[in-house]
Amino acid sequence: MKQVVQNYKSGELAVLDVPVPGCKPGGVLVRTAYSLISTGTELMKVSEAGMSMLGKARSRPDQVAKVMQSVATNGVPATYRKVMGKLDSYTPLGYSLCGVVEQVGTGIDDVKAGDLVACAGNEHALHAELNWVPKNLYTPVPDGLAPRHAAFGTVGSIAMQGVRQGEPQLGEVALVIGLGLIGQLVLQLLAASGVRVVGVDPDPARCELAERLGAAVCGDPASAAVEAAVAELTDGHGVDQVYLAAGGGSNQPVELAARLCRDRGRVVDIGKCRLDLPWNAYYEKELDVRFSRSYGPGRYDPEYELDGRDYPIGYVRWTERRNLACFLGLLARGSVDVEPLVSHIADFDDAVETYQRLKDGALKAVAVLFRYPGHTVEAEAQTVAVPSVNVKRSPARAARTPVRLAFVGAGNYATSMLLPHLAQRHGVELSTVVTTTALSAANAQRKFGFAAATTDLDAVLGDKSIDAVFVVTRHSSHAELTRRALLAGKTVFVEKPLALTEDELASVLAAVEESGNDRLQVGFNRRFAPLLQEARKRFGARTGPASLRYLVNAGRLQHGSWYLRQGTEGSRFAGEGGHFIDTASWLLGADPVSVYAVATPGNEDLQVVLRYPDGSTATISYVTTGAAGFPKETLDLVADGRVLRFDDFVRASVYGAGKWVSSRLPKARDKGQNAELAAFVKAVRTGGPMPVPLESLATTTSATLAVQAGLAGGAPVTLARAR
Repeated sequence: MKQVVQNYKSGELAVLDVPVPGCKPGGVLVRTAYSLISTGTELMKVSEAGMSMLGKARSRPDQVAKVMQSVATNGVPATYRKVMGKLDSYTPLGYSLCGVVEQVGTGIDDVKAGDLVACAGNEHALHAELNWVPKNLYTPVPDGLAPRHAAFGTVGSIAMQGVRQGEPQLGEVALVIGLGLIGQLVLQLLAASGVRVVGVDPDPARCELAERLGAAVCGDPASAAVEAAVAELTDGHGVDQVYLAAGGGSNQPVELAARLCRDRGRVVDIGKCRLDLPWNAYYEKELDVRFSRSYGPGRYDPEYELDGRDYPIGYVRWTERRNLACFLGLLARGSVDVEPLVSHIADFDDAVETYQRLKDGALKAVAVLFRYPGHTVEAEAQTVAVPSVNVKRSPARAARTPVRLAFVGAGNYATSMLLPHLAQRHGVELSTVVTTTALSAANAQRKFGFAAATTDLDAVLGDKSIDAVFVVTRHSSHAELTRRALLAGKTVFVEKPLALTEDELASVLAAVEESGNDRLQVGFNRRFAPLLQEARKRFGARTGPASLRYLVNAGRLQHGSWYLRQGTEGSRFAGEGGHFIDTASWLLGADPVSVYAVATPGNEDLQVVLRYPDGSTATISYVTTGAAGFPKETLDLVADGRVLRFDDFVRASVYGAGKWVSSRLPKARDKGQNAELAAFVKAVRTGGPMPVPLESLATTTSATLAVQAGLAGGAPVTLARAR
């Protein structure tokens, strides 16, 4: 088998062929799927190996002390031979991985061959194709958790043990100094515990990532904004706890901790940084300085790690193994998200080059994974079932005017893009607006002429005079509100997204089947845009497969936007990506059959490739790092010797045997909301078919959700309609 090794004397890195470890009693032999490079600990070790002997001595004074003791005991010649022999040997790298159990040793009954496990330990979870791992250093991976995410188990346990040492409580404020891999995980764990977090790091990109992952404010350690944020969040008292997750030789972290911590606050050292505590500052505040020992209780205890002797849970609640299992559980439930931390995935054969790029700074990364042979993208291809529904439709209602509409939600999109069109439409009566706060309902009633305003949703759903309900609330509530309205027999217009999870989508379609009410429309308005419809007509029917490229220059969100609340509102693409998938599918005249997605570090920019039944493909480039002045949406469709070019709803052209260019720029970008609403109102009034078939709405939603699944698994996702 192959293993990554390093010669500490010369600094040489290599991938060596070494014997396969034996499967000893009390453990399992694991074939690695993914292993994680610790960009802190491991890179420090790699950098030290490249130093001169004097540099090595200066970086490890603890080892120098041991050498001096050996000289006193054994003499200089013997000590020299011992030290040189140890330095001039290959040593392993790595301590966090996920893999498949290949063989089970005697005494093991909690896993079997073929099970997926996460493994820990700098002697047992190495960057190697096969590892023998003792019982207390592995744990089964929960169903549905991607192997690449489970490979974060060890570093997650390190972060978790640090947080446990800080003893955070609901409502407290914490400061995380150092926003590398461990710091990013610490802040997510704190946020999941109900703690408000301020982050500190000199790297602006890491600060921005931390804010997207739940930090209240992040900034440079010298920034006045950090101190101002701490003062505001704590009423001037200082943070309750500080987590030192930084490395290096600067004493700035411990000095900053003393300055921003409250009286009798807690300072937890997780990383390896300089700790010259300023005595006066720490004494006057009586600060409680604590150390976090790696993955948790059991670490460095051979009876626990090697012999498998567990600590009784009544005396030691959280051990290494329990921390590992707990962190994987948080990942599986979505309480912690490691995907934005994945900066690069390298093939295991490229390990030496990857380390060199990290050391030289050519590869700037928070987390890097090795992917092992036998666990390629193709080998981990996934399937997402598109729910189907058998509907015995209720009798169509008779045509009538006016159509009485109710709105659930009256936020910015509803009041700027929907209600102005409906308020002016003949044959429409705005019956009731429902909001969670009385004042917003009253404002919508006053501006748009609703007959009534209320906060009582049940009363609206029970009002038989109301024909249709618009669901225009935050994303996390769409599926449940839609489900309730369908069961109440209402025609429903729900803004995108229809659902944020597969379970939510299934619940909506179950309501359709239960009620026989399939009168549903999702706010995919772009297919109704007049200019795009004209361009599609000019392009004409096609005979061969097409290639479509869709560039969405989404731009960055403002700090504090609720779109950034991924824990409750889903990812940004999950919220609005359905727009672009629906548009591509409409132009290609079919629903996609597979999705493949890749992302730049931090999921800043996405490339989503959709494949269609006739071999057509659509590539959606969803980017947030483009220039603000560039058009938001540009699209090219190529097939049968023709090209359709569409520029941000202001100009379109078709090239083929002849050439057509839209005659003039429209007065304003018409993205189709007015035409979409007209089609919806007509369907409600006449009882005719809905503007978009339910099957297409379901497939588009499944495809949007499959993007996140594809990012997590690193593989194409097949969309298979459930039977």
